Amino acid sequence: MGHYCQLNGKPLQGYVLVVREVDLPETAGVQEHVKSAALREPLDYTLVWSPGDGNEESYGSCGYFWLPDPPEGYRAMGFLVTNKPGKPELDEVRCVRADLNDTCETHSLLFNTSIKSASLPFQVWTMRPRHRGMMGTGVSVGTFFCSRHWSNGEELQIECLKNLNPKLSGMPNLDQIHSLINHYGPTVFFHPEEVYLPPSVAWFFKNGALLYKSGTDVGEAIDESGSNLPGGGTNDKQFWIDLPSGDRRKNVIYGNLESAKLYVHVKPALGGTFTDIAMWVFCPFNGPATLEVGPVDIALSKIGQHVSDWEHFTLRICNFTGELCSIYFSQHSGGQLVDAYALEYISGNKGSAKLGIGIRNDAARSEFSVDSSRQYEVVEAEYLGHGVVTEPGWLQFMREWGPKIVYNSRTELDKIINVLPVMLRYPVENIFSKIPVELSGEEGPTGPKEKNNCVGDERW
Repeated sequence: MGHYCQLNGKPLQGYVLVVREVDLPETAGVQEHVKSAALREPLDYTLVWSPGDGNEESYGSCGYFWLPDPPEGYRAMGFLVTNKPGKPELDEVRCVRADLNDTCETHSLLFNTSIKSASLPFQVWTMRPRHRGMMGTGVSVGTFFCSRHWSNGEELQIECLKNLNPKLSGMPNLDQIHSLINHYGPTVFFHPEEVYLPPSVAWFFKNGALLYKSGTDVGEAIDESGSNLPGGGTNDKQFWIDLPSGDRRKNVIYGNLESAKLYVHVKPALGGTFTDIAMWVFCPFNGPATLEVGPVDIALSKIGQHVSDWEHFTLRICNFTGELCSIYFSQHSGGQLVDAYALEYISGNKGSAKLGIGIRNDAARSEFSVDSSRQYEVVEAEYLGHGVVTEPGWLQFMREWGPKIVYNSRTELDKIINVLPVMLRYPVENIFSKIPVELSGEEGPTGPKEKNNCVGDERW
């Protein structure tokens, strides 16, 4: 299909798909294009870029990047690289019939010569399918895209494959799901100073969580399974969950680590060639943020706090090998997909690293932990079919798991600014203007099923 490219400072970790054509049984009414070959050799190659001057002495010291020229009705899947100016042999690569392809897009920039030499511009990117998520059929070939003058938004000259088999035969069955979680499920550590810890959802309901309806002041007790919660629909703001009042509230906000578990959604990724195991953890309360100004920490009284919190990470498993490929770590409205070999990675502090100003985002090990390889419950795996996995009643609650409370967070921020040295006031005000929306008021989150990454891909 094409060649593979990655940064040389990382362990070799990628792949390129190898494909072969198979004969399908003859059926009546088969479209004419289906009768044509699925794979064909290119007609020719176009030289995209090379830094060499064609001198025999420079052979082997530079690369020649070639784009296959496909026959009509076919598409190229990747580029080829040689260390000589002669074109590759036509039988070194295959182009794929257009109906078997899907659109792809550039992802991360691997190489950029224009930084060092404006006279020899050249960029190399990794590729991924444009249509991803649980319903996406695009299959990543594992090749790269390169160009001298391409800019974001322009049409690419290569495509990815499309999985036309709705059976998704490479996906794990329920027993295999449990084996994968038992093998790869990480231990979730909470900061040693964290006081708002997770319980199970059943514990939260059993210990006094209340369901409120718009226009009423009295909350209704929630069944332990969440069976009396209104299910389905969308977040119409007509219902929400809140903490109990009085002494019960003080107990519930601190959670119950002994009962805690990860709630698991298993779904296909990249056309069913990968399995995403999304693991959600629930907390009854998210405490206020802490502002970092140089060596000084300022505890905020309200900003950042809200009732209930849903956080998740996602294991991405390769269905060809069963190996863990990467883990997605969510954070606010986005996150990062981290390669399996680099799982000690901890993202930096939000705000200005130069000035040491921002919202603290600490990570540290402690005795507070949940082992997701044992303390979990599979709550969704739609591809397995009806009845294989039983969804709990609360999963269909599409409204907010906490009330919306409006207050003037700017008043508290202004008080902080006024006590700072003059030289720090402007940069701190600038940081405040970029504070995530989650910190500007109180509003409970929606549950896992209402998130756009339930059906779609993670935001990375």
